[in-house]
Amino acid sequence: MSSLFARSVHDLTAAAWFGGSLMGAVGLNGAAAEAKDPRERTRLSSLGWKKWAPVQSAAIFAHIAAGLPLIWDNKGRLANQQGVAASAAVKTLVTLAGAGVTLYAGILGGKVEKLSEQGAEGATEPSPHASDELKAAQKQLKILQWTIPVFSGAVVVLGAQQGEQQRPTQVKKGLFQ
Repeated sequence: MSSLFARSVHDLTAAAWFGGSLMGAVGLNGAAAEAKDPRERTRLSSLGWKKWAPVQSAAIFAHIAAGLPLIWDNKGRLANQQGVAASAAVKTLVTLAGAGVTLYAGILGGKVEKLSEQGAEGATEPSPHASDELKAAQKQLKILQWTIPVFSGAVVVLGAQQGEQQRPTQVKKGLFQ
């Protein structure tokens, strides 16, 4: 895999993960909350997230897979340039944590979908009459659906930082300022 291709896939998949998760939290959940039937609010949101899940999963997987040749291509910099290994380690941890949060949000989303007949105020806002199980799942899901863009956005920012570490002045100095 060429570095240009790997870097392009790496960046585009991070952007897809960020943009899709933010659109879901804002657009999909917001639109589903407008459904007239309270039972449709969680059902429609769940359906939308379920349709997005394979694309999001593929984006995360491709992002990680494209990162491997980038690490290989930059092994010398990882070993010798101050700050590069630490930056790569942080980005790896953030990526894996974000992937874990995304997976858990999907599990909770499935639980919310199964309980959708109870109705809701919004996609992640429970009805006062909902079961404690649905209320707890929706409250957790709301937090997670806003946490995913934070993690995936951090991945994008850390990728930009790593690009800056490759600037000739930074490579010559051996550190990132």
